Amino acid sequence: MVEGAVTVPGVEGAEPTFRLRLPRGNEIMGVVTGRLGGSRFAVYCADKKERMCRVPGKIKHEVWVKEGDIVIIEPWSVEGDKKGDIVWRYTRIQSYQLKKQGKLKDLPL
Repeated sequence: MVEGAVTVPGVEGAEPTFRLRLPRGNEIMGVVTGRLGGSRFAVYCADKKERMCRVPGKIKHEVWVKEGDIVIIEPWSVEGDKKGDIVWRYTRIQSYQLKKQGKLKDLPL
């Protein structure tokens, strides 16, 4: 069984479900469209805006972001329409679960 998976008791053959972190407050989901260097990435967000996002120093060595990854970003208070911070990256399994639940309708995948 995969770590973090929850199965339905008494149901044989049921697919495991996962508890997923969803955007809170002013956070937005996005998909990474390119690398810009210096831990900066181009991210297309669910609100139909392209932002230059960075990985903050406290999670820089824990999170490895690649093109095509689904991420949660937090827009900056200044220039929030153009810049933001990446606060969470979904794994491939988590991305599949989000797509299956219909939470990625606003993103070009």
